[in-house]
Amino acid sequence: MSSTTGTRGESVTPANPASDTVAETTDVTALLERGRALSAPVLRAAVDRLAPPMDTVAAYHFGWIDAQGRPADGDGGKAVRPALALLSAEAAGAAAEAGIPGAVAVELVHNFSLLHDDLMDGDEQRRHRDTVWKVHGPAQAILVGDALFALANEILLELGTVEAGRAARRLTSATRKLIDGQAQDISYEHRERVTVEECLEMEGNKTGALLACACSIGAVLGGADDRTADVLEAYGYHLGLAFQAVDDLLGIWGDPESTGKQTWSDLRQRKKSLPVVAALAAGGPASERLGELLAADAKSNDFDSFSEEEFAARAALIEEAGGREWTAQEARRQHAVAIEALHGVDMPETVRAQLTALADFVVVRKR
Repeated sequence: MSSTTGTRGESVTPANPASDTVAETTDVTALLERGRALSAPVLRAAVDRLAPPMDTVAAYHFGWIDAQGRPADGDGGKAVRPALALLSAEAAGAAAEAGIPGAVAVELVHNFSLLHDDLMDGDEQRRHRDTVWKVHGPAQAILVGDALFALANEILLELGTVEAGRAARRLTSATRKLIDGQAQDISYEHRERVTVEECLEMEGNKTGALLACACSIGAVLGGADDRTADVLEAYGYHLGLAFQAVDDLLGIWGDPESTGKQTWSDLRQRKKSLPVVAALAAGGPASERLGELLAADAKSNDFDSFSEEEFAARAALIEEAGGREWTAQEARRQHAVAIEALHGVDMPETVRAQLTALADFVVVRKR
């Protein structure tokens, strides 16, 4: 299998795309729309609980209104996590609706992390619009993020069931790992070298943990035992690593028209993402030259004024050293491990095919 190697855009072909006819014909867009449609009313009701102006700021972040407060139909994200939460309920033999509180809770935590990440990373654009901190200020970004995290736990615990308590424990654990991953990510920006193993651990925390939770929380709410939930969590964890590997490729070579972010986004932030770390570990002339440039960048006082050509040169060295291809291969490997994990759960074949199709979607995307 090969990956797209154009200057812009990234598409990683899965190592083992579903051979099952049902999986091949699954409408992933419909699955994502179902997740969005079933979770949206509960998500909006949760946001309405926030005190002004946090309710308005959150509505802007989700794309429901514009910066002037007028109704908008903004891009609210791919809704992968809600779709997975509903499917996990069905994997456990429950109705998809049993997973709705879990879908909403996970989406709230995900957006809590986005609000804080955008501020910490200095990102001015998300989903083709100015980020919350840019429009409403850093204080509101922090407060609304905190409020969304609190709402996530409230949505689950107010169910008042044993299953809700189990789900809340999984969500809390995943959130703590997510925060660990963000802390690792920030600390790595100030280090000259990070090992591939350290990078994978960070990405497993930052992205894998919450996707793993999304893949088990619906099942838990649907009455699944811990063994079933743990297997679904393993699927989600490795799917998260595949997702992040593709995200790392898009963070360097993604088309801004598709990603909604600046060109060479991760290079501008000095992120030690998988392509960079893999390239530095590869050895050889391109790897050594890249290491020299990045070490000098860390000490530079005019890094923010670098030209497009300077970032393009660093991206070219990463590709020449093999970082781009290694990351594409890692995405395919993690995808294969995720699919293999599904064999550990007895579930309706239609649901298995849908989980497989969603995994394929995660590693074949351009935003």
